[in-house]
Amino acid sequence: SQTSSFLRFPAWLDNHSRSLGLFVDGKCIRPADRQSRSLADSKGGNLCSTVCAVEDDVSQCASSAVKGHKAWGDLSCHQRAKVLLRSASALGQHGTCVSELCELCEVSCSPSSLIRLLQYYSSWAQLRDALVPDWTPLGVVAVVTSDDCSLYSLMLKVLPALAMGNSVIVVPGRSRAPPTLLLAQLFTGAGLPAGALNVLTGSDMSLCARVAQNANIGYVAYSGNKQDGVLLCKSTAGMGIPVSVSPNIGARCPFIIFESADIDSAVDAVIEAAFKKKREVHWVLCVQESVVDSVVARLGLRMAGMKCVALHSDGDRGLVDAAVRDAQQQGATLIQSCAAPSSGAQYPPTVLCGAAPSSPFVVNPSPGPLLPLMTFRSNTEAVVLGNHSPHGQAASIWTEDLTLALETAKSLSVGSVWVNSHSVSDPCLPVSGHKDSGTCTDGGQEVSYMLPPSSPISAPKVYLQFVGGKPCKSVSGCSVAVQSPGGASVLAYCPDGGRKDVRNAVEAAVKVQPSWMKKSPSARAQSLYSLSKGLEAKRRDIAGSINVQTGLSMDEADKEVELSIARLSDWAAYCDKVQGGSPALPQSGSALSLPGALGVVGVVLPDESPLLSMVTLLGAAIGNGNAVVMVPSEKYPLPALALIQVLQSSDLPAGLVNIITGSRDQLTVALATHSVIKAIWYWGSAEGCQYLQYTCTSPLKTLRLSCQKEDGGKDWTWSHPSLLEEMWRSAVQWKSVWIPTA
Repeated sequence: SQTSSFLRFPAWLDNHSRSLGLFVDGKCIRPADRQSRSLADSKGGNLCSTVCAVEDDVSQCASSAVKGHKAWGDLSCHQRAKVLLRSASALGQHGTCVSELCELCEVSCSPSSLIRLLQYYSSWAQLRDALVPDWTPLGVVAVVTSDDCSLYSLMLKVLPALAMGNSVIVVPGRSRAPPTLLLAQLFTGAGLPAGALNVLTGSDMSLCARVAQNANIGYVAYSGNKQDGVLLCKSTAGMGIPVSVSPNIGARCPFIIFESADIDSAVDAVIEAAFKKKREVHWVLCVQESVVDSVVARLGLRMAGMKCVALHSDGDRGLVDAAVRDAQQQGATLIQSCAAPSSGAQYPPTVLCGAAPSSPFVVNPSPGPLLPLMTFRSNTEAVVLGNHSPHGQAASIWTEDLTLALETAKSLSVGSVWVNSHSVSDPCLPVSGHKDSGTCTDGGQEVSYMLPPSSPISAPKVYLQFVGGKPCKSVSGCSVAVQSPGGASVLAYCPDGGRKDVRNAVEAAVKVQPSWMKKSPSARAQSLYSLSKGLEAKRRDIAGSINVQTGLSMDEADKEVELSIARLSDWAAYCDKVQGGSPALPQSGSALSLPGALGVVGVVLPDESPLLSMVTLLGAAIGNGNAVVMVPSEKYPLPALALIQVLQSSDLPAGLVNIITGSRDQLTVALATHSVIKAIWYWGSAEGCQYLQYTCTSPLKTLRLSCQKEDGGKDWTWSHPSLLEEMWRSAVQWKSVWIPTA
């Protein structure tokens, strides 16, 4: 049978004459007149060839995925869960074949880890409707990876999308194509409907862009190196397609050894992480000064006799040689397992002792087996060293002092922290890429929430904006007129804010956000309750501002204020309800899942329900420990400005909430180009969405974009629990802390 031929690795490739095609509509196809690319195995021999898909193949695949989505979505949650469990069983049965193929393709992944993924997300498929009522799948999800992305990272994008009822088109990197095609065939044989999982192979990132630009695609998830991720974001900018990016390749990660660590275990672990495992990250060794001599001595002993590590090319050897020469010129000393050969694509494991955080070989690490070693004096300095990187993927901490370990873990701005261990993963824990290491969450229940939901006249008054806890004029001193609903008269004058106003607001927010984040959830809840009471005290005045600004009747305006008061109370109640925990692990040890604030969030508010939309987004952001810079509706700014009096009288710290009025486009540019702002929530034009997707790639910013429509946008009066929880969770980033047991 077809399935029995999978039992032996060569048989599967021979079945396809070692010429692999595309996987579309539940079967392997090889269109005529297509270019192909040869793929070498780990020994340099010819393994197989893969087809380069063209535009017609993309269209055919997208049409198949639309049909597959209907068939897959029509199944009950229980039926989808059973299919994923049968897929896990099929993978277990043919694990040897998958493992051998991965080894020859130089893809780091074990079948057992993929089985764990399938089992975990089958349970979420079973519980989807019970835990997320009225869930509407996105439709067709495109999963795109670079050639250096692991198979596990790829499936960490694919399986949650399938579990939530979506169909998936996978565009793997070239060397990842054979195992991805094999898995697609296995899963379809286990009962996955035709078209629910499709695989397109190609020659470069241009294929990924063509897939993402197809009209049937509802969401794009990327995993791999940052360069390809940036190209994908720019090629899809302005198309209205949400794109999540996980640039998990090439990040710098600190390996911190405190004086209270078990030095022998720590040294063995860093050698394994830096030199023996297939590396997707660049480790930087940080050692406390009091034990650095002991660590260096043990490194020399453990590394003695280690063989040279193979490099990808002679070009990589040139980069390694240049990095070592540069390190020695800066005073670094070397620990090497053996002498470096005079030429060839290999190099011995090397520790560069005496590195500085600003050294070029630390800032831009080479692709070879080089491990920079830096020293620190105090625990605080260790955290500073660990955070001295644009990346925020992971860190390894070594100490026998549990209190020190947990305090350091909380202070490091990374997605995963391993205590006395390294490179451990499990899908039950959500992990967010901090800083430049991603804009989304992978793993855990959070992955379902990170997928975006289907989305009488008085004399003119002069208003001020709100920066650093005080009303103030704009830096330029200019004002803009606010017109009445019919445009017949001027209601008020508002400051015309610009780049310098945004700069001042961000400076105020940065000063207060760390201390606000450290407040207990119950303390933040009390501040939101206080804000709700203050809004109720000013109810009549604010309802009047809504009335004269929007033209709504006083009854309708009062109803919006009432809903706003209730919404703030909802967010106050959420503060100490949605927290992390300690999920059960399949292996020994414990782990913590910790939600954390994003930092400073820029919010460009919609025109619809100007007060209710503002307090909805404000409460979600500050309730999770963030600070905000808010740009009110350019069309209806008065309700937001009227709220300034309530903010002034509340117990929120000065600078936590900043309100800047002016041109939406001008202020959006200022928010997008400010390096400190971590996330932008935007309601505006399609051009504005395109600009943000194109611009917010260096450094990466988490984006929540909504294109306002002429016939009305989001219904802000809807308070369904699943919608509020999704919005609440979009204001946090997750960190996992792993604590092994002896």
